[in-house]
Amino acid sequence: MICSYETLARKSNSKVVHRGMIRSSFSSKDDLRGQTVVVVGLGASGRSAARLALVRGASVLAIDKNENLVPLEHDPMFEKYHNLRTILGNCDTDILMKAEKVVVSPGVPLQNYGLSSLLQSGRQVISEMQFAAEVLPKCVKVLAITGTNGKSTVTSFAGQMLTHLGFNTFVGGNLGTPLSEASILCLTSSVQTKYQVAVVEVSSYQMEIPNKYFCPSVAVVLNLTPDHLERHKTMQDYALTKCRIFSHMSHNKLAVLPIGNEHLNEAFKNYAHNCHVAWLGAYPGVKIDMKAKVADLKIPSMGIASRVQLGSMKTMGNHNYHNAAVAALSVLGLDMGIEADSISELIETLKTLPHRMQIVHRDAYGVTWVDDSKATNVESAYTGLMGLKEQKAVVLLGGVAKVIEDKDSNGFRKLVGPLINHRCVITFGFSGSMIYETLQAGGLTIPCIRAKTLEHAVSCARSIAENGDTIVLTPGCASFDEFKNFEHRGKVFQKLAFTS
Repeated sequence: MICSYETLARKSNSKVVHRGMIRSSFSSKDDLRGQTVVVVGLGASGRSAARLALVRGASVLAIDKNENLVPLEHDPMFEKYHNLRTILGNCDTDILMKAEKVVVSPGVPLQNYGLSSLLQSGRQVISEMQFAAEVLPKCVKVLAITGTNGKSTVTSFAGQMLTHLGFNTFVGGNLGTPLSEASILCLTSSVQTKYQVAVVEVSSYQMEIPNKYFCPSVAVVLNLTPDHLERHKTMQDYALTKCRIFSHMSHNKLAVLPIGNEHLNEAFKNYAHNCHVAWLGAYPGVKIDMKAKVADLKIPSMGIASRVQLGSMKTMGNHNYHNAAVAALSVLGLDMGIEADSISELIETLKTLPHRMQIVHRDAYGVTWVDDSKATNVESAYTGLMGLKEQKAVVLLGGVAKVIEDKDSNGFRKLVGPLINHRCVITFGFSGSMIYETLQAGGLTIPCIRAKTLEHAVSCARSIAENGDTIVLTPGCASFDEFKNFEHRGKVFQKLAFTS
């Protein structure tokens, strides 16, 4: 049964009192007592936001268009709460008008449920990340990382560095664990400070709603290349959305951006006067000597130069030297008494995330299998291929190409250069024919083969690869023609790699 908004509020508030969930003293843990929060979208972020709202004493109405989801009331994670209701499928949008807060999951476009109009009307519409940041203790330093490519790896590297150096560190956001989980732990932990640092990966979807509460100590935009334009429409809008990460930073905070990106430079003008600025590729900031494998860093607020040795890195791909250097700059920028030498000593311990230039198998024929399924756009595939200059590879490209301004080629002509020294290219999937034709028209000089599916492409690659070669899946495309997501695609590739 779906109860009305008013019935939900009355029922759930009375049960909250009987269950002892309302504390006698007012605090962040019950700051939403007597209020109703609507959570829109019940993926990982939405579910965490619902739990956080309940911990904060609210009545929760959770909605999602997917009728096949399990209602939160039937989930063991929510069994101790009675003040919530789930609506799946169609929903009366008037419910949102009556709520004190509407928390939106990043996967939900603002066109849904009339959210855009609701936001413009001045109602309390916020993202899950902002909802979490609203009650995250001020003593927790936040390092926020965004960008089109590389943000998960840099987030992971920074988290590994801080953890290795002995700091209680939360690592999550768009990567893995939603920020709401950190806020829940901080509110419910018996330890006064659960975390010292939160390293948060931030997607552009999480920044679509103007920021009110998210205020990082260090915020990084790694890069900006065409992606997600089906949602953001133009590169200008994409850049403006990314730069909202800086919107609540003050003079003692650090903003980090790539040098020479015109879209980001224009979007950042709104925030440049608010904080210190460091650059990727210039000083103050970080410069990398790839030949010497060192990163020279200069942080404006500190005024001193530091050097981090990168030569001991064991991860695959030259781009990971860059990722480690940016992580080092960001960690030092937190101004927590960390020295560059300490970071140099732990570089060799850094591990990459799954499906990101991940070596998964070396077979009996001397062939190395590399899973770079996370390369879901051309720029990411380009970066991976540039890191394989010293390898002879059979390269697998395909899936569903992303929408960019060059709608005829979707940018794949850019890959002709990095492919020139490799053994072969195999294109597959929905956009396989387009990629094949684009590469041929662009002057590709190595063999190029068309396959129907990833499995077919792997079979072809196995027959072509020679002893000492690499077979790399770096698709440059989304995965949704054959797979649920890039993780599913990567797992299938890994399974095929072990098939004799």
